[in-house]
Amino acid sequence: MLTISPFLRPANIVHQTIATSMTNANSASSNISPIGTRSLRTLSMAAIVGILAACSSQVPLDQPSSPTTRPPVSGSIEVLPPDANEPLPPAIQQAKSRWVPVHWSSVPGLEQDNLADAWNAWIKSCSRPPAPFAQFCSEVRRMSLASTEEQRAWMVSRFQPYRVESLDGNPDGMLTSYFEPMLDGTRQPGNGYSIPLYRSPATLGTRKPWFSRQQIETLPQVQAELQDKVIAWVNDPVDAMVLHIQGSGRVRIQEADGSVRLIRVAYAATNDHPYKSIGKWLLDQGLVRDATWPGIKAWIAANPTRVNELLWSNPRYVFFKEEPLSPLDAEFGPNGAQGVPLTPGRSIAVDRGSIPYGTPVWLSSTGPTVQLNRLVMAQDTGSAILGAVRADYFAGWGHEAGDFAGRVKQPLRLWVLWPRGVAKR
Repeated sequence: MLTISPFLRPANIVHQTIATSMTNANSASSNISPIGTRSLRTLSMAAIVGILAACSSQVPLDQPSSPTTRPPVSGSIEVLPPDANEPLPPAIQQAKSRWVPVHWSSVPGLEQDNLADAWNAWIKSCSRPPAPFAQFCSEVRRMSLASTEEQRAWMVSRFQPYRVESLDGNPDGMLTSYFEPMLDGTRQPGNGYSIPLYRSPATLGTRKPWFSRQQIETLPQVQAELQDKVIAWVNDPVDAMVLHIQGSGRVRIQEADGSVRLIRVAYAATNDHPYKSIGKWLLDQGLVRDATWPGIKAWIAANPTRVNELLWSNPRYVFFKEEPLSPLDAEFGPNGAQGVPLTPGRSIAVDRGSIPYGTPVWLSSTGPTVQLNRLVMAQDTGSAILGAVRADYFAGWGHEAGDFAGRVKQPLRLWVLWPRGVAKR
């Protein structure tokens, strides 16, 4: 996520991606709107900014959240604080990182985060819990009724924080953000709706790579094969490209009878071509000096006849599958790589070689866009999300979430919360 904004990263859902200055955002996931799963997110850059969309979603607020006060959980779960004089356990080595044990007092912002807002994400992880955390899921569900103070005490009692470092001992990394675009569409082409969103073609696996983006959009034989694979038609090729980059999105479908239905188009497959950033292409051609979304958009407005040239510089093409969105589904994003729905503001994509899916993580990041000290869940991944201290923060869906996601590229530190007494996976 450089200054090459939205188009430095392809969203490929493994099934697995504010507008003003935000300075202090410890608000909870309820202050965002969800997106979905993706597996190849590349260069989760500060670029997917502003990406079009009608309906906007909420993103983290610019003030710290206040802890929620609730009735006690009735003492049904025994919570004993760890012995402050107890020696710390040994460090844990992962394939791409080293976890260094620390005292809870070293975890920044622990008292300020509204943990209740993170509990939905934890409960989602418990539908497919990794082995070390499965034993806690019954308590996690019961603690959803607890106050923030009780949740914090339970978490401190059950888990040991470990600072995540690179193998050479560096605790500093990078935070970026992703989101789920919102587009308008129709079932039939016409009235400006001429850009198709395709399901996977039958011959996709017969050749690798399959046809390139330019070939898909221009070769008659490829067009013929795809003619019965259209999920929906949208009215802007750049918006469609943003959807391909993010790997999942929502489409408001205007049905033939005049009704409007909200669907999700989730990642299904790609044509196996490498992802190429259109922002980088503009920079390499010397056509822009600002490859953020506003800069790219300005160039497109000034050069409408070169839009295809720009888009075809990225040969990668994403195929989708249609998923219905019930009112409950609409409150969450698509499935992440862990196989559970993402929670806005509380789900992150990580490098699995550093942090296993389903792991609770304490995230701390202070930058020009947002300040975050909060509990999140490692529930997704992406092809550009590589490294020991690396996270892509799920911001939600719609224009506001896109604008926020496109601006986030800032320093990061992470603490894994690992079950006490468990030395390794």
